Amino acid sequence: MKKKILIVDDSTLMRRVLCDIINSDTRFEVTDMAKDGQEGFKLLTAHKYDAVVLDVYMPKMTGLEMLREMQKSKVYANVLMASTTTGEGARETIEALDLGAVDFIKKPENVANARNQDFTAHFLETLYAVTLARPWHMQMAERSAAKPATPTTRTTPRQHASTSSIVNNTRDAIATAQNARKTVSTFTHQRGGSEDIGKLVHDIPPRAGKKIVAIASSTGGPRALQSVIPKLPKNLNAPVLLVQHMPKGFTKSLAERLTALGQIPVTEAVEGETIQNGHVYIAQGGLHMNADLKGGGHYVIRYSDEPSREGVKPCANYMYESLANSKFDEIVCVVLTGMGSDGTAGILNLKKKKNVRVIAQDEETSTVYGMPKAIALSGAANEVVPLESIAEHIIKNVGVY
Repeated sequence: MKKKILIVDDSTLMRRVLCDIINSDTRFEVTDMAKDGQEGFKLLTAHKYDAVVLDVYMPKMTGLEMLREMQKSKVYANVLMASTTTGEGARETIEALDLGAVDFIKKPENVANARNQDFTAHFLETLYAVTLARPWHMQMAERSAAKPATPTTRTTPRQHASTSSIVNNTRDAIATAQNARKTVSTFTHQRGGSEDIGKLVHDIPPRAGKKIVAIASSTGGPRALQSVIPKLPKNLNAPVLLVQHMPKGFTKSLAERLTALGQIPVTEAVEGETIQNGHVYIAQGGLHMNADLKGGGHYVIRYSDEPSREGVKPCANYMYESLANSKFDEIVCVVLTGMGSDGTAGILNLKKKKNVRVIAQDEETSTVYGMPKAIALSGAANEVVPLESIAEHIIKNVGVY
């Protein structure tokens, strides 16, 4: 059965172009279109859609105003924002994600660009991921907005439970990642799957020494990160590298938003800057972020402009693999909500050379259970925990200073 899509955009031409692109994919069918937020909201109250493609700037009722009205009226839907990369547009995109939009696409500057094959492929895959989002995603946004995050201060050593099963993870990293990717690509959100992820999770004793945290997130990530980053204290005894799948022009606004919500500083990582404890570095959109060892044992941010990997740029696999020759005693890898399997191959390659602890978000709290499922199915996850507990688990593993 085709997934039903609603398009809300004030441009007649853009509505037509987006409709043609969506209907060209056998997975989707545009069943309704609206020229502003008022019309879109009225349609939402009368019909059910698998996803809504929503413009930001419209007369009568903007995209943001429509999202606020949806929250107020408890009319929930999986929303994909069509956004611009201007400074104000980027900030409003982050606000839209705060209000419960699942993801966004960079709106093409003209019709010719909209028909570009790269845009079409990215748009359709992003739309598909949005249709897979949990129906309560917008409700969770409403609840978390009413309950601001506070830094977690608990620093007692982690008590490790005995494991029910330990998987002998000796398979080749790339082959394992490919197998996980195949599994994830066909999964549904219905229960009753043959795999029991709980049997693949194996905890390990805590390690002492110098550590770094490396986080990967994608679809649903900006909202999920608001339940993690603001809870980290500014005296966290490790730096934090973060790859969130976003195009160029949006990561700075995300960093500003996360900084405003907590105590730990969050910035868009700058080429050549020194990595320091108690700081979160977000990879710039459109580039791959790496950690490079310099003289005196210091690490700096390096960017590379290699092709997309796993269909994304930045790609978390590059970040993880750049730490393989580092002198950190342990790398704490965190995999959050997202479509696909980015992070799995990188972590498995990293485990060949380094001590690694892997924390994966659980299925119940993931907007899209792709990336966390891939790493869990690979047998590499040490902890699978709810979103609200991830910050606490990070702090337990790296401590404060």
